[in-house]
Amino acid sequence: MNILITGATSGIGKQLTLDYAAAGHHVVACGRNQQALDELQNIDSNHIAGQQLDISQADETVQALRSFTDLDVVILAAGVCEYLDIDNFEADLFARVFEVNVVGTMRCVEALLPNLKAGAKLVIVGSTARLLPFTRAEAYGGSKAAIHYITRSLQVDLAQRGIKVLHVSPGFVETPMTAQNDFEMPMQVSVDFASQAIRKGIEKNKIDITFPRMFGWFLKLASRLPQSWQVALSRRMT
Repeated sequence: MNILITGATSGIGKQLTLDYAAAGHHVVACGRNQQALDELQNIDSNHIAGQQLDISQADETVQALRSFTDLDVVILAAGVCEYLDIDNFEADLFARVFEVNVVGTMRCVEALLPNLKAGAKLVIVGSTARLLPFTRAEAYGGSKAAIHYITRSLQVDLAQRGIKVLHVSPGFVETPMTAQNDFEMPMQVSVDFASQAIRKGIEKNKIDITFPRMFGWFLKLASRLPQSWQVALSRRMT
């Protein structure tokens, strides 16, 4: 298969790149860090091609990605996380997070969609953080809630073109991004676990790839509670 992955220089995106390449697939690894891209290519230059890309840059993103055709799978995994300081409320924080997680991701869709053919799979990585009103997660959780809704609508609109749209909702995964968290992360899994879960879900065409299963089940159940109960639960967890 021909696979394009954004956010490929670290975390889940990097592990997916390595695992797909090891399985003999051809991967276009996209990321901001050229040195990290070079290192990926040095590991397996026969199966990995690097593309330097900052999805917060509109013209650069569209121009770079429109040149890729004949893709079987697109995995949009690039994202950022910033937590809100409620005593120093900053609207620009929302702009920064949404610029990458929502607008940047949709720039990738804009650039790649014209070249996707029937049978292609568009995989968008969200987060289980969208399921509950977690403390300080207004920007990050809000961006992932937006991504989830957009993905569901794309599933409707792209079905007639034969393009499968899949949504990924990871729990806590051990990555450089989560390493900055200063709170307990229950049921945290490795990037190897995450990559296996995502690849298996893509192979089975699961429109909702949520892991780890128990953590996702708990949050989905909690999200069905009355809103006041959800707030009370999140306050207790805090």
